[in-house]
Amino acid sequence: MKTYCFKLYNSKRNKKLHRQINAAGLIYNHCIAIHKRYYRLFKKSLHKFVLQKHLTKLKKRAKFSYLKEIGSQSVQNITERIDRAYKLFFRNQKHNVRSAPPSFKKIRKYKSYTLKTSGWKLLGGNVIRIANQKYRYFKSRDIDGKVKTVTIKRDALGDIYLYFSCETNENEVLTRTGESVGFDFGLKIFLTGSERKNIISPLFFKQNAKLIVKANRNLSRKQKASNNRQKARLNLARLHKKVTNMRRDFHWKTAQYLTGKYALNLYRKFEFKSHAETFRQKDIRFRFCRFCKQVEV
Repeated sequence: MKTYCFKLYNSKRNKKLHRQINAAGLIYNHCIAIHKRYYRLFKKSLHKFVLQKHLTKLKKRAKFSYLKEIGSQSVQNITERIDRAYKLFFRNQKHNVRSAPPSFKKIRKYKSYTLKTSGWKLLGGNVIRIANQKYRYFKSRDIDGKVKTVTIKRDALGDIYLYFSCETNENEVLTRTGESVGFDFGLKIFLTGSERKNIISPLFFKQNAKLIVKANRNLSRKQKASNNRQKARLNLARLHKKVTNMRRDFHWKTAQYLTGKYALNLYRKFEFKSHAETFRQKDIRFRFCRFCKQVEV
């Protein structure tokens, strides 16, 4: 499986997609409420198929008209998300792993919904049709393989992205001969190599800390529910997105350099339990786990 991400053109017609994402958030919160009520009454978990049948009956009522905003397959996908989240929670409880069950989310912070086999169609060029409405996206590369699902996702800035999950033929990984190296993740130094070649993290969040503090202070001074507060919120979200993009670019370039130079890369697993609680916030800026996944790709 391979996933392609493309940004949608900014347009007035995108309001319909925002409305559908908000409807998906309402469905999610309603499903969470049903799960909690069912467990409180019967002391057992609600099966996803029973919940899907119940939501189908609710579509006939005018009170739950938002269930018709998105397709039936998208509603099923929301119930499957919640079911996977509860299974993960109970599995963590069994292994004494600290976690929380799925809970309610703010509608404006709900991010995405997924289309499976219906509700979308790729047209020629960079045009896609979603629910009888055509949209254009920045097609930076061709899509290889058969598209299985399409996920419509929005970020904190209100931009909408399309995620195409495609079924492709995986390339055979051939064995390589060459140098091998081991790395140890650190808090002051990003990677400490076995050949005494260290990679220092640029600390992008620290570089933009003054701007972020100023933007936070500016946001706190604005009156709630005002247009100026909305502009200040977008300015703060834009700074955080800039830091994320800088960190992601650094990780990809570092991963490409290491995989091209060494045939075998070994990384020591980082244990949080042996470090102080204050170091966890610093690890968020490093995103070491995401870097390891990028090296595997």
